[in-house]
Formats: sequence, C-alpha cells, structure tokens
Amino acid sequence: MVPSERPGEAQAPGPIRSEPGSLLEHVAVAVFGIDDADRVCYWGPGAQHLFGHPAEAALSRPAAHLFPPDAPDTAARLTEQARTLGYWRVRVPALHRDGTVFDCGFRVFPVAGSSGGPVVMGLASRGDELDRVKTNLAFLDALFETCPIGLVMLDEELRYVHLNQALADMDGVPLREHLGRRTAEVMLTSDGGEFQRMLRAVADGGAPLVSVLVGLRTPGRPDRDQVRSVSLFPLSGAGDTRPGLGGLMVDVTDREQALLEATEARQRLALLDRAAARIGTTLDVGTTARELIDAAVPDFCDGAVVELVEWMNPAEAFDPELPLVTNRIAARTTLPPPAPELVGGLDRVTYPPGSSIHRMLSTGRPLCVPVNEEFTSRTVVHRDRARLLLDSGVADILMAPLVARGTIQGIAMFGRSAARPAFAGQDLSLAGELASRAALCLDNARLYSRVQDIALTLQRALLPSALTTGPYVSVAHRYLPGSRATEVGGDWYDVIDLPTGRVALLVGDVMGHGVPAAASMGRLRITAKAVARHTLDPVALLTELDACAQESGIELATCLCLLYDPRTGRARIANAGHPPPLVRRPDGTVDTLGEVLGVPLGVGGVPFRSTETELPEGAVLALYTDGLIETRGQDIDAGLDALRRQLAQASGPLEEAADRILAGLLPDPPTDDTVLLLARIRRAP
Repeated sequence: MVPSERPGEAQAPGPIRSEPGSLLEHVAVAVFGIDDADRVCYWGPGAQHLFGHPAEAALSRPAAHLFPPDAPDTAARLTEQARTLGYWRVRVPALHRDGTVFDCGFRVFPVAGSSGGPVVMGLASRGDELDRVKTNLAFLDALFETCPIGLVMLDEELRYVHLNQALADMDGVPLREHLGRRTAEVMLTSDGGEFQRMLRAVADGGAPLVSVLVGLRTPGRPDRDQVRSVSLFPLSGAGDTRPGLGGLMVDVTDREQALLEATEARQRLALLDRAAARIGTTLDVGTTARELIDAAVPDFCDGAVVELVEWMNPAEAFDPELPLVTNRIAARTTLPPPAPELVGGLDRVTYPPGSSIHRMLSTGRPLCVPVNEEFTSRTVVHRDRARLLLDSGVADILMAPLVARGTIQGIAMFGRSAARPAFAGQDLSLAGELASRAALCLDNARLYSRVQDIALTLQRALLPSALTTGPYVSVAHRYLPGSRATEVGGDWYDVIDLPTGRVALLVGDVMGHGVPAAASMGRLRITAKAVARHTLDPVALLTELDACAQESGIELATCLCLLYDPRTGRARIANAGHPPPLVRRPDGTVDTLGEVLGVPLGVGGVPFRSTETELPEGAVLALYTDGLIETRGQDIDAGLDALRRQLAQASGPLEEAADRILAGLLPDPPTDDTVLLLARIRRAP
C-alpha cells in the first residue's frame, strides 16, 4: 500500500505518474485512502496536485469535502461499492480546493490498513486526461489496423517488433512471421548493404530518413521488383524501454514506373525533335545516313549502321526467298573493341533467306531480336563475323526498314549492350519514326542525285571533251560544276579551227540552272559551231546566236567570240554581255581586251560591235565565265584583279597554269559553275 503522507513529512517531488515511455506517462494519478468512517487517512502528492488540498488540510477530514456540495453521498457510495464489489470504477464530478468542479475518474478497491482496519484505496485522474489517453490508444489501434501505409517498429538489432497488416501484405509474408526476423531477411536489396547501413545509422541516433527510395524484393514476392518510399526515425529509450526505429513504408512502384515511362517518353520526343533538325540537312545520301547514326548514338543505342539495298532494278520487288545484298554507308558505335571492327569492317553485306532481316522486311515493321547463336546462325553468313558479333557486347538489335514511296530503300540497325535496358515496345515505335524520316530524306537525296547525274551527264555531253587546234594555238580548258547543292548551269566553251589557219575561241553562259539551262547551252554551242564555219565575222556570229536565242525562248545569255588570225597576229573580238578576256604578254603584263561589252543574247534590237587588237608572239589569252571572278560578299573588280595576278604567273605549261588559277580563285567546293580557257598563240611564218 502506498504510504500516507503525514504532516511535517518531506514533500514528494510531484504526482505519481505511469511507467515512463508509455502513453500514460503524462497522466497525473492521485492516490488517497478512506477509512471505515469515510474519512481521509492517506493522501499522496498526486492527490494534493489533483484536488489542491495539502496533506495537513485533507487528512482526517471527511472524504465528502472532495466532492461538490450537491453530491454529499458520493464518498460513501465509493467506499460501499469498493467493499461490496472488490473493485469499482466510475467517473463523477470532483471539487477542487479553489471551488471549481471537474470531471474525474476514480478506481477504488479495499485493502487492509496498517492498524488492521479496512481501508478503501482510491486512484483518481482528471477525466480530460483519461479521454486524451483513450483517444490516443484508439487512434493507434485504428492506425495499425486500417492504415494503408506500412508501419513498422524495429529494435536496436533491426528486428521486427511491431508492424501492421499493410506492411505484411506489401512483403507477401504473414505478420507473425516478421516478428523477431531481421529486416535484411525480408527486404532483399541489391545495393551492397547500403540500405542496412542507413538503418543502422538511424538506430545509432543519427538523423531521420525521410522519403528515401529503396529498390527491393521480398521472399513473399521474389519475382516482383518494388520501389518503396521509406521514412525512419529513432525511438528514444527510457527506463526499461529498448531503443530502436519506427517508420513508414509506401509502395511507390507504380508511381515510379509511371514517372520513368513519362521520362522515357519525354526523352523519345526530345530525340525525335533533335533527329528532325539533324536528318536531311543536305541532299547527299551518305551525309543523310550519318545524320541518322549521329541522332541515335549514344542517346538511343550503343551502336548503329545504315545499309542501302543493292537492287539490280529499281522497280524490283523484295523476294524473301532470295539473298539480300546491301551496301553499308554509315556506321558508328561507342562500345569497345571488337565492336568498331564489327560495324565498320564491311562495305557490302549479304543476308541469306530466312534471316531476321528478311523477316523484318516481309512485315515492313521494326523488329527486335536478341543476339544469340540462333540469330547469328540465321542472319550472319560468315562464321568469323558471327563470332565477332557474339563477342562485341551487343545484347539486342533493333532493325527498322527504310521504306519510301512504297519502295524498300535499305535498313537501319540499332544495337544495345547488356548494360542498358533491352529495347521495349516504345523503342520500336521510335526506331520506326527515325527510319521513316531517314528513308524519306534518303529517297529525296537519291532522286536528287539521279537528276543531278542526268543533268551533269547532259551538260558534259554538250561540252567538248577534247579540243583540236592548229599549230598556232595551244589551249588548256577546264569546266568545274558547282557544289552538289548547286544545280548544273549553262556555262559552255569551244575552240573552232577555221579555213586559212584562223581559230575561233568562244565562251558563253546561259543564265539559270538545271536541265533547261544545259539544253539551252547546247543549242547555242551547236549553232555557234555551225555558223562559225560559214563566216569569219564575230559580229555576224553573235547576231545569229541572238536570233537563235530569241527563237528558242532563251531570255538571257552571254557570249564572247574571239577570232585569231596567226598570219597577221591580230584578233577580232565581239562581246554579248560577257566578262572581257584577258591577255598576258610575254613581259608578264596583263591587259583587258575588248572593253565594249554589248548586250546579252536574247535581248534583240541592239547591233553588236567588234574591236580588233594585235597580239604578240607567245601571248596567253584567258577566257572565262563569271563563276571564276564572282564571290559572294566581294566586288567583281576584286575578282578580276585576283585573276590578273594569277595570270601574270602563267609563264609555264598551260595545264599547270589552269590548275593553279582555279586553286587560287575558287572556294572548295565551288559554289557556281566555272569555265576557264587558256590559249597561247603564235604567229605563222
């Protein structure tokens, strides 16, 4: 029995409280005793705190003074029920010394007094504090029973002490089978023990963990990867309570998967956006294929190749029963050897019937295959190449057809190593998008190349392949087409031997580009050759060419005609809007001939004029088109001055001089068609 407090005894430090560490720790408990005369015989410090009466004012007084005046029988009722029932609890109003009435809970039971008489012991606490404790207990019970979030309590050895059903369901392990087991036996991670080290740090008094993502598997769900958001905090030890951890665990696998998929989707869109900007910047097949490779490696894959199908006939249909031959035009990999040798070791590849390439082309859709013995045996013809593929580190290959206008242009293949996730369904769609864009660009490039080749072939066919000159004129001639980005033009030239040893030098330029300009150029050149054989007058020749241009609808063309007579050493020059010729004299000086330009061909209504000049023995004439002297951002006079300086050095062989002049004046590659005709003249004896 709790000893009574007598007057004059030392005061206890405070009210009696529940066991430290429990939910009742902060609930004050008053202890008092009532004798058989219903008087207070024991009065603890908690009673003084609860009722406000010091011991000397409470002891030996009737217990009725602890209750409101309107309930004088409450004390008697407490003692009667305690003696009758042995234990009784009740909540009734109580009276504080200051006169306030408060709700109070009582627990009463009989005990034997020190003098042998019966005593009723009472334990009392404020009702609101009891309600708070009961509410907390009810909340905790409901929390552990109904909370959908995993709740756990671990001891200092990281063993399960308490958990709720939600966590047990999350683990796929019955609740009772958790108790006493270590977390490492249930939460199986592949982080080298990092998660366990974090738990130990918190258990040793470290900072709490808040929303740490942990990837794991459990014995109850061994085939399912989980991602959990884990928050843990240390449990303070007090008295006999052992330290440990408390925490919450939320399964965020679906959320993280959705975030991962959303991130991957954004990355795919970003890759497509970059590819749209990179692929097809030129009308060159090889450049377009390399642009596709650069867009895919390394963001999408570890290696890639682009191959064009080698058709015997462009209209030939794909036959899955026949071998397929391709030309590899672009390749790249970031993997270490022997992967570079694998992607770059072949220019021409043959795939046997039944290969994965045939299967992919038969469906017309991207196909993903693992790199294994079965794949290499069906797809790779040479054993050495098959072994190289197996040793390259490539684990998966995604192949996509390059199809444009219903025609198979080629194939694109993307490879990933085992260090990266295998290709998924969305990756096939992305590869199909990349291949479709590349196929269209490749088809445009091939069509342009075909048209360009036709136009260049036409132009070269209309230009002289070899010039036959007499003994008094030696020539070196050059024709350079513009870059691949520039269509063919109408530049032309000719050297015509005439009777009596005379020689006609002609150079012209039809404005415009493409096949129409080349065709117009051919018409003028053929007309000039025919007319020159019947007249020795340059003005008459230009007049006939002007009439031809008007009849043919050639709106604007230039032409220069120089007629040289080796017997007199004189030259007659007629010009229809063309840059004037230059002459290098034997002393190295360079002059301009025929300052009168005249109007271009096709204008009509303006007569042409000619000038005549005498040329010294060994003089070098330079006839050219505007592509040699016109450069963007530079005045044409600056181009003429540069040509004069280059021509001044033309004292040696004409072929060398022609190459040197072109190298010194033209950009690489040329931006416009260019003609240069050098002629060294001599006089007849």
